[in-house]
Amino acid sequence: MSRIAVVVKGYPRLSETFIAQEMLGLERRGVEILIVALRKPYDPYIHDLHRQISAEIMYLPEYVRDDPARVARAKQWARRQPSFEAAKALFDADFSRQPNADRRRRWAQGCVFAHELPQDVSWIYTHYLHTPCSAARYAAHLSGRKWSFSAHAKDIWTSPEWDLRTKINDADWGVTCTRVNADYLKSLSVDPEKVELLYHGLDFSGFPEPENTVPTRDGSGEPVRLVSVGRAVEKKGYDDLLAALAMLPDVLNWHFTHIGGGELSNELKAKADELGLSSRINWRGAQPREEVIAACRQADLFVLPSKLARSGDRDGLPNVLMEAQSMGLCCLSTRVSAIPELIVQDETGVLVDPGSPDQLSIALETLVKDPEQRKKLGLAAAKRVRTHFSTDPGLDRLAEKFRKVL
Repeated sequence: MSRIAVVVKGYPRLSETFIAQEMLGLERRGVEILIVALRKPYDPYIHDLHRQISAEIMYLPEYVRDDPARVARAKQWARRQPSFEAAKALFDADFSRQPNADRRRRWAQGCVFAHELPQDVSWIYTHYLHTPCSAARYAAHLSGRKWSFSAHAKDIWTSPEWDLRTKINDADWGVTCTRVNADYLKSLSVDPEKVELLYHGLDFSGFPEPENTVPTRDGSGEPVRLVSVGRAVEKKGYDDLLAALAMLPDVLNWHFTHIGGGELSNELKAKADELGLSSRINWRGAQPREEVIAACRQADLFVLPSKLARSGDRDGLPNVLMEAQSMGLCCLSTRVSAIPELIVQDETGVLVDPGSPDQLSIALETLVKDPEQRKKLGLAAAKRVRTHFSTDPGLDRLAEKFRKVL
């Protein structure tokens, strides 16, 4: 039986449980895959989810300097292929609009990918429309295979429009995880029907059912336990959260736990020191999923203050929100991207405007003081997310599409 090559930027990655979940789901549906990664892992842990995936992994050289001999062999092989002139013309057209080292690197990776791709791989399916897609597209044309994509967030909103148009129109089909994304990508496509909305959803089997007991913590005695899971990057809005926490009344007792790595970690810790908040915050860094679940089980309120980064980057539909809601944990987040597709205001959670510490602080104070409302919103969220955001429909649809070419 043939396989699908699933292309990712790096593997495994703690922040991409939705991709690992999809891979495992496809395997369980009888779709054999080969994982092709543009870089090796650098996270300190892996999720148990990754241990369950049996697929072979092919690592491409992250940089040409990592293995120049391997790249040279691949390029020599590529020049001898009947598909070379047409594939090289695609790269040349892209390079004329983006003449930089990164674009050359994707061509090199594409050559290695096509050269070393096993014969039993019948289709190329790439996650993200930016760098992984460039390498995958060149490899597809060099190797004479068709390809498709799954688009998410940063890859859409930080890529130039011409690049997105080129890739969408070249692919056989594509899926994306939010309605906001789907509407935008359809507007760029000659054939809008080739882009399909497919929520990642969540496999709830690893997440405990919510408890019905109402905590008594209201900020007047034992601290209310706030938690957030996300990389310390601009689009997650943790600078706004620190500002909002600093605005809370001194008499309100709370404690905040953050889980996640990221390049702004030290900057955020320094800001917390400056605001006099450090004694109330536990920065736990990157953690495996089991620790995330344990932290959410102990928490009273999940906070994710997402916003648009200056680069245009933004969240799509964060898995961490679905995970928290599935356990009955009340969520406070923002009206950005597809988060309002998940959280119904004042019914299954609370939303404020992105980049608004004032609004965030008011919502925090209200929810910290009201354990009954937190529980009511959390239970309603659990019911809705478990009913409407299961991973099975999306995985069934993907498997159906792949079976046609296997």
